[in-house]
Amino acid sequence: MGEIKKVSIIGLGALGVLFGSQMRKILPAQDLRVIADEDRIRRYLRDGVYCNGERCDFHYVRPEDPCEPADLLIFAVKSSGLNDAVSEAKNHVGPDTLILSVMNGISSEAIIGSVYGYEKVLYCVAQGMDAVKVGNRLTYHNRGMLCFGEQESGVISERMKAIAAFFDRAGIPYVMRTDMKKYMWGKFMLNVGVNQTAAVYGCNYSGVQQEGVFRDVMILAMREVIALSWKEGVDLTEEDLDYWLSVIKPLHPDGKPSMQQDTEAKRKSEVDLFAGTVLALGEKHGIPTPVNRMLYDKIIAIEKNF
Repeated sequence: MGEIKKVSIIGLGALGVLFGSQMRKILPAQDLRVIADEDRIRRYLRDGVYCNGERCDFHYVRPEDPCEPADLLIFAVKSSGLNDAVSEAKNHVGPDTLILSVMNGISSEAIIGSVYGYEKVLYCVAQGMDAVKVGNRLTYHNRGMLCFGEQESGVISERMKAIAAFFDRAGIPYVMRTDMKKYMWGKFMLNVGVNQTAAVYGCNYSGVQQEGVFRDVMILAMREVIALSWKEGVDLTEEDLDYWLSVIKPLHPDGKPSMQQDTEAKRKSEVDLFAGTVLALGEKHGIPTPVNRMLYDKIIAIEKNF
């Protein structure tokens, strides 16, 4: 596996900006391509994109623009935009392109792999960041890290080592893992709890970091995922729950999970990705999921007022 020299990113939400701003410090402008349509590019150039007050002068390319394939292609869009993003990134995929998705949920890798080949896709989880994006400005206290690995358990591959070497150059914190399927389910469990609880009750991280009703609801929602994981062959435990609770403990109390940011900005959230998935799996396996049903109904009710 050769050195990663050309990177393409599709999606300039919080994670696209957060990690793209690091990569632009070590890559020539033309070798870090942000894929966006004409309207978005016009807006980015006019208004700028800022990370902790610093303007990020990204190199933008339209989906139809011809270009050399990327060594690394990163998907950082919302779940509702994934199908379009997969189509729009086609000019950036070549025989040796590696693909990471930093998206939420447990399904984006399969969707991307079904189009470009599962052999190109590594599993990835973004965790530990407390980034808040308002308009074109991203702020954060904790940058978090990327955890990635092969779909096959117990493997440290040359592809993983190539990505790790690139992240070392870029100063991006990371962990190479050999248990990514279970790890992705753990992050999914956390998102089901923290994202939806914050969206429904309007609480920042502080609301779920301390004992009380908000934290109780979050944990009950997460335990419904544990029950489902056993039916799906993943086998999450209370120990896993405690680990993921420890991940949010150091986050800035005033930080906001992405779904809370969505509801405050009157944007459609990823509730179908979280509670929607839990409800579907609950029905599939005959397991009650009342807490996620409550959260789903409340978030849908909030969104009807947008």
